[in-house]
Amino acid sequence: MTRDEALALVKKHIKNRNLVKHTLAVEAVMRKLAEHFGEDVDKWGLAGLLHDIDYSETQDDPSKHSLVGGEMLAEMGVEEDIVKAVKAHNEYHGLPRETRMAKALYASDPLTGLIVAAALIHPDKKLSSIDVDFVMNRYGEKSFARGANREIIASCAELGLDLREFVALSLEAMQGIADDLGL
Repeated sequence: MTRDEALALVKKHIKNRNLVKHTLAVEAVMRKLAEHFGEDVDKWGLAGLLHDIDYSETQDDPSKHSLVGGEMLAEMGVEEDIVKAVKAHNEYHGLPRETRMAKALYASDPLTGLIVAAALIHPDKKLSSIDVDFVMNRYGEKSFARGANREIIASCAELGLDLREFVALSLEAMQGIADDLGL
């Protein structure tokens, strides 16, 4: 599947504009991480872009989220390691994250939300106006962006990344697509 095909699929299945932006953010972070680790940038990007493909359909039933999406992707012939990463990114299922790509997707998903929330509290609401220290301070505030699970974000350690490095790579990736994110 090409990136253009994946993006068309995302836009077809995800009706919420902010959720589409979220998938773009996760895609950018996954691409940056793949580059960092010398992995397949396009493949990792597809995992990020497609990870919430079923969200509009399953948002009221977390027990189905990511499983439905994984099956959709499998039926379309998407590579098995992407399908497994998509299925395992939802902690609800307790599926093992056996590959570096799956571990990266799991940790990246909530971090993008934290970074967006951090940008939105800055006076100009721009990713270019925040830095790693700003994000790290928000990370330490337990009441800030409660939906951004700190334990999952901290699982970046399973990738051999310390938290600060993970935030730096992710912020840089998102700053690179700030116009697409409207930030």
